[in-house]
Amino acid sequence: MILKRFYDDKLAHASWLVGCAATGEALVVDPNRDAEPYVDAAAREGLRITHVAETHIHADFVSGARELAQRTGAMPYLSDEGGDEWRYGWADEAGAVRVKDGSRFMVGNVRVDVMHTPGHTPEHVCFIVTDTAGADRPMGVFTGDFVFVGDVGRPDLLERAAQYAGTMEAGARALFRSLQRFKAALPDWVQLWPAHGAGSACGKSLGAVPSTTLGYEKLFNRGLAEGDEDAFVRDVLAGQPEPPMYFAEMKRVNRDGPRVLGGFRAPRRLPSEQLAALAASGETVVDTRRGDAFAARHVPGTLSVPLGRSFLTWAGSIVPYGRPLWLVVEEECAAGTIRDLAMIGLDDVAGCFPPEAVDAAVRATGRAGSVDGVTADELAGRALAGAVETVDVRNSSEYTAGHLPGAANVPLGRLAEHLGELPRDRTLVVHCQGGARAGVAISLLKARGFSDVVHLQGDFAGWSREGRPVETEAPSPVPTA
Repeated sequence: MILKRFYDDKLAHASWLVGCAATGEALVVDPNRDAEPYVDAAAREGLRITHVAETHIHADFVSGARELAQRTGAMPYLSDEGGDEWRYGWADEAGAVRVKDGSRFMVGNVRVDVMHTPGHTPEHVCFIVTDTAGADRPMGVFTGDFVFVGDVGRPDLLERAAQYAGTMEAGARALFRSLQRFKAALPDWVQLWPAHGAGSACGKSLGAVPSTTLGYEKLFNRGLAEGDEDAFVRDVLAGQPEPPMYFAEMKRVNRDGPRVLGGFRAPRRLPSEQLAALAASGETVVDTRRGDAFAARHVPGTLSVPLGRSFLTWAGSIVPYGRPLWLVVEEECAAGTIRDLAMIGLDDVAGCFPPEAVDAAVRATGRAGSVDGVTADELAGRALAGAVETVDVRNSSEYTAGHLPGAANVPLGRLAEHLGELPRDRTLVVHCQGGARAGVAISLLKARGFSDVVHLQGDFAGWSREGRPVETEAPSPVPTA
């Protein structure tokens, strides 16, 4: 048996290839949209991809199962659990095999048994792997978003990201029962091969180690170790990170069927003089320069989403879907950025501008955007006069642990849907923990017509270091306009 792991750092996403050396057949589990690494790896091992499977309908990236199946002719294996609403809409068109709890299929001499493990999502399944060429008991399990290293899948995403009201507690209880069954059914030695690692929003304390064993997780993973259902429900629902806004879009896309790209679009370089006109007309222009460069000078109307580890999370939070977008990006980064955006369904990049186009646009129009800062002392004085509204764009768990007195909590991942509730008759003072998210948030506010927006210098980290007053309580309501 051959086993390979593929890891996308920007998505904190792991996918897997398992192959049979004797027959040359291979299975890919939970692929992303970039088919090339799987095809290349299989060829290097003398394998052909004959099967492609998904543990569940993913929320944090566009699935590559449909893309890979069309590229290679592989047979898709997709969950048929969870009820009508959670069945894959593209399964019949692709001739997919719908699997249920207890289903079994072979990849050469490798046996794959299906276990339904609802909780994270209703349709979630795990794939239990046995190398029958040398063993009669399982070696490992592709656990998807059910069990991670150090954590278990969060059961609140359907309610918090996809707006399926009233599903959090039911999902948590289903997850508890699935974990109890999983522990009882499998030996401690089996390896667990999850679909995410540290940095993913699919849990709150995922480890960075690539894989683990069931026995180890039973000892040190609170989700697996907890034996009381009510205590488990309280713990698993507490402190989960704010889901990015785009998760609901990914659920719909992956259920109904992602568009097959057949490769990623090559960068199309545009003349600098078009940049200002595009931004002024209301088109979506994403400036990927550093946040401090954007704050110092930018083309009015553009969005600031700096390249880096959180680029996709931030882009998915503020860039609208279903319409073309343009990038301000270094030439050597353009192709990779287009690929990365396509991973979360932002696959209509109409063109790219070099960073120098910003200065050219400012010279041509005489209009430059910038972000002003306000000190903590200035904020205190203006707050007394009732002239400001402080907006904290950190996650709700961060806010609850400590925040500026009177600040409203509007997490970055939810800001776009709450714009209509923010006041326009006074200064908005925006901050986060260290400044990066606030910069992104301010760019969205300015692009959507909020003219009086400033950044709190030092953000919450500086405020608390200086020993200024801090409150600890649940998030306050968003102020009404």
